[in-house]
Amino acid sequence: MDRRGEPVTGLTAADFTLSEDGAAQRISAFAAGEFPLSIAIGLDRSFSMAGADNRLGVAKSAARTLVGALRPADQVMVVAIGGDTAIVAPLSAGRAAALSAIDRLDAWGTTPLYDATLGALDAIQPAAGRRALVLISDGADRYSDTTAADLVSRARTHDVLVYPVAIGAARPPVFAELASATGGRSFFVREPAALIATMRQIATELRFQYLLGYVPARERGGEVSWHDIEVRVGRPGVRVRARERYSSR
Repeated sequence: MDRRGEPVTGLTAADFTLSEDGAAQRISAFAAGEFPLSIAIGLDRSFSMAGADNRLGVAKSAARTLVGALRPADQVMVVAIGGDTAIVAPLSAGRAAALSAIDRLDAWGTTPLYDATLGALDAIQPAAGRRALVLISDGADRYSDTTAADLVSRARTHDVLVYPVAIGAARPPVFAELASATGGRSFFVREPAALIATMRQIATELRFQYLLGYVPARERGGEVSWHDIEVRVGRPGVRVRARERYSSR
């Protein structure tokens, strides 16, 4: 991303350096462009989203904006988060089912947000193409069996970019941790009306990605272990977002 937060295009493999656990790695695969997307939209429909400021209504409008910004080959599913978690529109390249499911949502239940986020990650993980979860919530978790630390740890084992969007009074720390762990980006929208612009920004960012591949320059061990990844670009004013770690099996 550049200083304005816009995607930087035109980079080549020679512009990147990559290290694992502090050791430089040779980039053996490189691709740049608009990769097919599979996106899960997680919508918090709990009673806390249905106050006088109508956060749920604004969140539904934002979700429709995101669906409309997808390309014809992209796939989308809708996950409703309330007293329970339900896939109200299964993954599909069609738009009608997703838009209809969003329109039907009304406020209901509490927010087992951590459990629901993990469920949405599991649901989108088998999909083809570049996978992402866009989570729209006021960030208040209630009654989850999953802890915030467990959620971040489990998210690292998935190949899914997480874009948590907090609307309301505060952004919970776990939102930033999820984005950092997966290579996504977190947002905090104080004014619900600004959520529409945030969805357009996420759609623009997801359209263009760089894919870097390498074979670790180390001996393979038999045990599962975590490895740190650092990606840099040799141009001034350019910032990289990529997943920070992965587990070897």
